[in-house]
Parts: sequence; structure tokens; C-alpha cells
Amino acid sequence: MTHFVNPNGVNPNEVNPNWLSALCLGVSLLAGAAIAQDQPFRPEAGKFPPFEKGLAYRGELVFVDHANRRGSIRVQASGMFFRNDPHPFAMLPYGIVRYRGAPADLRHIPLGTVMHVRAFLPPDPKISAVPVLPINNKEIDGNHNRGAGIAPAENHVLLLEDEPSHCLREGQVWKLKQIDVQKNQGMIVARLGPKAGGEGKESEQTMTFDPAIRIWRGRECLGLEDLIAEGIWPASGKKSLDDQAVLLGLNWQPTPDGVFIRFHISDLWLDETAMQRAGQNQSEVHKALIKSRWMPAWVDAVEYGKFGRAKVTATLFGGMNDSLYADFQKGVPAMMNAVENTLKHNHGAYGPNHMASMGSLLEVTKSDGAVPLGSSGIQIRFETDLIIEGIRPGRVVRVRPASWPLVEVPREEYLNEGSPHLEERFPTPAIFPKY
Repeated sequence: MTHFVNPNGVNPNEVNPNWLSALCLGVSLLAGAAIAQDQPFRPEAGKFPPFEKGLAYRGELVFVDHANRRGSIRVQASGMFFRNDPHPFAMLPYGIVRYRGAPADLRHIPLGTVMHVRAFLPPDPKISAVPVLPINNKEIDGNHNRGAGIAPAENHVLLLEDEPSHCLREGQVWKLKQIDVQKNQGMIVARLGPKAGGEGKESEQTMTFDPAIRIWRGRECLGLEDLIAEGIWPASGKKSLDDQAVLLGLNWQPTPDGVFIRFHISDLWLDETAMQRAGQNQSEVHKALIKSRWMPAWVDAVEYGKFGRAKVTATLFGGMNDSLYADFQKGVPAMMNAVENTLKHNHGAYGPNHMASMGSLLEVTKSDGAVPLGSSGIQIRFETDLIIEGIRPGRVVRVRPASWPLVEVPREEYLNEGSPHLEERFPTPAIFPKY
């Protein structure tokens, strides 16, 4: 049996000093409809919420507003999936996105991808970027054969991960039972279970595929016709696959014959090398994004001096590639700018560096123990001779070490001179040119 590991070389069942250490090992994000906790949990300002107190659900990503770190998911419940209205969600400032086993941004996830969610009530309903719902909303039946749980009030997301990321973290693989090929498309019967062996608790699932399926093997990207030519899959008819262990990328497509919750296989990773390469590529994409937008953090404390001088203590957010954190070293020149909870820069009319406070890192410390998800466990002390208004305890900031490129961000990713107007935070159609 093929054994898969995290693409970054980390066993997902072991404690890692970065994001994996906080995933509350042994807690399962159960696939399917929303799983209710004893009490809905509302995160507090300045505290990373306990992972296990979040609500777990999964569904299809149907809309993304990447600039405001929000979107909509069609949540899977017990009813007719296609009837479920898209459910808005917002990423917490320290919320983590994982795609193909690596750090990601919402802009990197293709629409239609099946995502696993761990979410909480809005920390501050007054400034929520998505609708605030009744606390018991997950218990309300959506009617029209939709079932309960399709619109939970827990819509502020701590962890958003696709199917292979979820399986890698949970130490699970899909075990292929049988394939049925008909007219260059077909169905696969598979069961999700522990990679160490055994069947697990999940029942067998039938999933569709078509000629667009991407089959990853080592350094190759294969198609359906390639496996047929090699005699691995049949050109037509059924064949046993003998519990072959793979990882799957899933999405949803409309299905005929009155079947409403049958998922579709977009990608299939046959071995560990293929999954590692996918993760490494995604990690490089995300690293380039963070270097251009700066590392997010929140301010723990500020020691004010004279004439605008200050020393700022801040905790860097988690979920990033280790090499990004390695650039934060004692004595390194740096810049710090205030951002809002969507991580948009909100001081400066020409991008993040226009009004950012400049200075250097006095100290960089790393926690020795486990840290909660959302935190990197890395704390910095930054000294500047001209602190800006938005850098205050409890506020979110972004930090740039001097080695990172100094570039301008696109207009939709910053607020014009800290504008408090709602239209500036969430642009209306008026943002478009008049023709």
C-alpha cells in the first residue's frame, strides 16, 4: 500500500512547531453535514480560539471575494445538494487556507472544489463581513428537501482545507475498490480510511470522473487514456482496484438519475512523490503572495516613547511556509503597516509602504510548546521612530522584512487613507468605470 506524507515533509500525526501543532490531533473533521458542538463558540479579541470548539462541515466552494477574504460554500447536508443556497463565510484574520497539502490563499482555490471547514461565530457581529445569523441556525431545516445544517451561524473560518489537505492532516487515504468505465468516463467506488490499515468508519462512496481527470504519478501528469493504454484501467467495463491507496481532489458537478450528493474526482494522486510535488508548487505560489503582501500578525503590546518612537510586540500568524518565518531575524530592518480584519492595508493612499512605520526587529522569540491554530508561535519586537495610529494592542498588522520585495498592491487590496466607509471596505458596482 502506498503511504502518503505531508508535502512539506511533515507527518500529519506528529506535533509540528507551526500550524500542525495546533490541529488538536485525534479530532476528526467529520465529512458530511455540519456537526454540532455542545455550545457555539465566539472567539475573543486577542486570543486564538480552541480548534476543537469550532463547527466542522464541508461543501462546494461556489464564490470567492479574495480581496476581502470571504466567499460562499454550498454546505452538504442530508437533502438535495443542488437546492442548497450558497452559504457566506469569512476567514478570521488568522484563519488558514490549505490547498493540495500546502498554504494557500482563497484566490488559489478553483470554484467547485470540495472544502472542509472549521468555523466559529463572528468575533464581533457589528463588523462581520458576512451575514450574522441566529446562533441555532444550523439546527433549522432548510425546507425544499435540503435538510438542516446548510447555513450555520458559525461562518467565521479558522481552517479551510481541500480533500487531500484534510486527508494528509488526518492520516487518511482513499482506498479504491472498483472502477467502471463507460464511453470515456465512469465511476469509482472508494472508501476513506486510515493509511495505517483498516477500513475506518466511512461507508463506501461512488464518485464520478470524466476525461478531464488529472492523474498524478511521480513527475507525470496523466490522463484517463494513459491508464487505459497501460492496461491499468479498462477501456470499458468494470475492474477491481484492490484497495489501491490514493489521494483525491474532489469537486461537485450536476449528476443525472436523481442523485444529488455524488462528488466528482478532478485529481487523483497515485503516490507520495506526486502529492509532494503538488504541495511544493502550491507552497511556492503562496510564498510569493505573502512576500508581496507582507506577513500578517496582531499586536500584543506597545511601549510608547517620545516623539512617536515605540516598541511593538506582535505575534506572527500561522500556516505559512517555514522559510517565510526564517526571514524574521534579530536586527533585520523591517516595515509594519496597520490592516483591517480582512488583512487589507488601511494606511496609505499608494499601497502598504506609503504610511508604514519603519524600523528594525529587536528580538524574535519562538514558543517551545504547542501553539493554537492560527498562531505561528513566533513573537517579534519591532522598534520604530514614528508609529502610526493603527498599530495598537489587539489590532492586526502586516510586517515586511527588508529582504522581501517592495511592491505596490492592486487597488482592491488596500483602503484609501484608512477610509471608514462601508463602500470602501466592500466596493459597490460604483467601483467600475463609467463607459
